[in-house]
Amino acid sequence: MNDFWSGWVMALIILNYVAILLLFIWAPGAKIPVGEDGTTGHTWANGLIREAVNRLPMWWLVLSTVAFIAAFIYLVRYPGFGSYEGTLGWSSAQQLKEEEAAINQRLSQVWARVESSDVLELSQDKPALKVAQRLFEDNCAACHGMDGKGVSAIGAPNLVNNVWQYGGSVDEILSSITNGRKGLMPPLGKALGYGNVKNVANYALSLSGASHEAGPAAAGKPVFEQQCAACHGIDGTGNKLLGAPNLTTGSWKFGGTYRDIVTAIEYGRTAEMPAWKDRLNESEIKLLAAWVLSHDNDEEARSHEDS
Repeated sequence: MNDFWSGWVMALIILNYVAILLLFIWAPGAKIPVGEDGTTGHTWANGLIREAVNRLPMWWLVLSTVAFIAAFIYLVRYPGFGSYEGTLGWSSAQQLKEEEAAINQRLSQVWARVESSDVLELSQDKPALKVAQRLFEDNCAACHGMDGKGVSAIGAPNLVNNVWQYGGSVDEILSSITNGRKGLMPPLGKALGYGNVKNVANYALSLSGASHEAGPAAAGKPVFEQQCAACHGIDGTGNKLLGAPNLTTGSWKFGGTYRDIVTAIEYGRTAEMPAWKDRLNESEIKLLAAWVLSHDNDEEARSHEDS
C-alpha cells in the first residue's frame, strides 16, 4: 500500500473512532425534548402509536464499549491501520504461504508413495485415495458422476460395479485413462427389421435375467447368434478387445429398459472416453486407476497380478 492510500485509511479510521467516542460521551446525557406525557410528539396510526423516549439499555452500552476496545486492540495487534503491520507481525499472505508449505509437505509424502507403489497398493492407501478422489471429482465426475456410478444419458459407464467393458486389469484401466476409448454399436434397424429388433431386445434382456417376453426372446436367439455374436459372443459375454459389452451382467451404459435396448439396436450407439495423457501426468493417472479399484471391484485386476 502506498503512502497516499495508507494515509487515507488511517484518516478514515481516526475519524470514525473520534466520532464513536464523542457519541459515547454525548449519548448517555443527551436531552431530548418531550411532552408532558413523556413522548416526543411523533405519532402513527392516527395517534394510536406514540414515540416514547428511553435511555439506552446498560447491556447495549457495555457491549458497545467492549467492541470499541476490542477493535482498538485488534488494530494494535494486527495489520489494518494503513501500512502499520501490527505488533504480531501477522499477514494473510504469510499465513497462506505457511499453509501452502504444510499442504505441499504432506502431498510430497503422498506423491512419493504414488511413485514407489503399484496401483493395487495405492487402492488401499487412504491418504493417497483422498488426493485421488479430488482428481476424480475435478476431471471425471462430469461424465461418470461424483460417485463413479456413471450417467446413462451420455453412455458414461459405472466404474465401481466390477463390470469392465475393455478389461479390468491394471494395465487395461491405465490404458483406458491414458489413451481413451471409442465405442460404436452399429445401427441394425434396417438390417433386422422392427420385428427382429424387438425379438433381439427381449433376448438381450433374457441374458441377464431381466424381465422380458419369452416368445420374442426365443425368436430373437437365432437372430442374435447370426447378427450380434460376432461382437458380443455367442453367449453374450462380450469381447473386451472390441469393447463389446457383456450383456449377461445387467449393467447397461445407456439404460437397461426394454425401450433403451430397442433404441440401441435400431439406431446404434456411440460413446467416447477422451484420452487424459495430455492433461494428467503418469502419477495422477495411476492415482485415478487406484481410486477406481478401491471400490471392491479389483477381482480381475488381482487375478492378473497373480497369474
